[in-house]
Amino acid sequence: MKFAAIEDARNFLDQNPDIDMIELFILDANGVPRGKLLHREELLAVYESGRPLPSTILGLTVHGEDVENSGLVWDVGDIDCRAYPLEGSLVRLPWRQIPTAAVQVSMHPEQGMPASIADPRHLLIKVIDALKDEGYHPVMACELEFYLLDAKRDHNGRPQPALDADGGRPRHTQVYGLRELEQIEPFLADLYSACKLHGIPARTAISEYAPGQVEITLEHGDALEAMDQAVRYKRLVKAVAHKHGMQVTFMAKPFDDLAGTGMHMHVSLADSEGHNLFASEDPAGTPLLRTAIGGMLASLLDSLLLFCPNANSYRRFQANSYAPLAPTWGVDNRTVSLRVPGGPANTRHIEHRICGADANPYLAAAAILAGIHRGIKEDIDPGEPVQGNGYAQAKELLPTDWLTSLTALEKSAWARDALGQEFLGVYLAVKRAEYRQFMAEVGEQDWRWYLTEA
Repeated sequence: MKFAAIEDARNFLDQNPDIDMIELFILDANGVPRGKLLHREELLAVYESGRPLPSTILGLTVHGEDVENSGLVWDVGDIDCRAYPLEGSLVRLPWRQIPTAAVQVSMHPEQGMPASIADPRHLLIKVIDALKDEGYHPVMACELEFYLLDAKRDHNGRPQPALDADGGRPRHTQVYGLRELEQIEPFLADLYSACKLHGIPARTAISEYAPGQVEITLEHGDALEAMDQAVRYKRLVKAVAHKHGMQVTFMAKPFDDLAGTGMHMHVSLADSEGHNLFASEDPAGTPLLRTAIGGMLASLLDSLLLFCPNANSYRRFQANSYAPLAPTWGVDNRTVSLRVPGGPANTRHIEHRICGADANPYLAAAAILAGIHRGIKEDIDPGEPVQGNGYAQAKELLPTDWLTSLTALEKSAWARDALGQEFLGVYLAVKRAEYRQFMAEVGEQDWRWYLTEA
């Protein structure tokens, strides 16, 4: 694993003499950034010899509570594990009152044990390296939807869309509406500026399928770099919104009666020289693309918890909602789960439409690429693409509850082999703890209502 050189930190400090504080963060299995706030004079030591972080930091529930049977708490004495900075991650946070920078760290493979086995970024690197060993270089990009909300609740105490620049409040869907984007221009201007400063290739903005729902696409590139960008982008969106007195949610289904929020993952494979191995004049792509889809479909149930990690995630699965419903694929068809978009031959790729925006980009990408690798190794035929309305033709539906996907991952021999028993041991312990807590709070009767009323 390659970490950042100390010269990066020295150069940054020389060019930013006003910086007083450094926000050091690592991403846990739930995609929650956790870390510490350091003083300027502590930064060089982080680059020289790493920063000790407790082993429990990568074995917490989404509420930040220890999971005792994760193997990262009492069994190892909550030992210090050393994390090191990632290249290109040291950046200013221009919206902070105190001049502050942020740096992302990841566990060292040896010095970070035992927490390093639970580092989501390590898992993605492992899967990418397995593909590269066979001459396949994954290329990916994220499309992340989110709701832009008012910091104040409505008179019923419920979240509501943020006010427009003209003082009005969005009440209608207005998908692809340009006025809707114009009304949030101050927020978008600051967001694009922050993305440029942080080296995040934010591109097309779209008014999505609900009042206050927005999507911004990120440019495709090396799979690991693209997921690093997605992780940092989510933090930027929330921070810039906060500066404007607004809130952002990446919750998969924050409103019963409005569209869910997805994270569409675009993926292709290139050779060592960067040529797209899915490129074809045939809209359905090359035989390699078909086997990649076959592998993703074959491993979909076993991977679903990584795409849809929370109880709320499954409320998004509804017919005629542009969200997935079944293990299906098609060409230029938004009613299926795996879509091959149209376009020039050299752009041929797969759009994976299953993940909620609440998924951890590292884990989702790892599961997608592991499924693709399976399809290639086993030469899996995905069957014929769906023509027309995929919702109407769905024969086998995706599970609509958290427990089914949790159990499927626990029982999956393929996942243990592709993702690793050690990582899954920690991850499943965390998700089981969250499931038990959720059921204790909600109860079986309310849980069934929670599913059916979505």
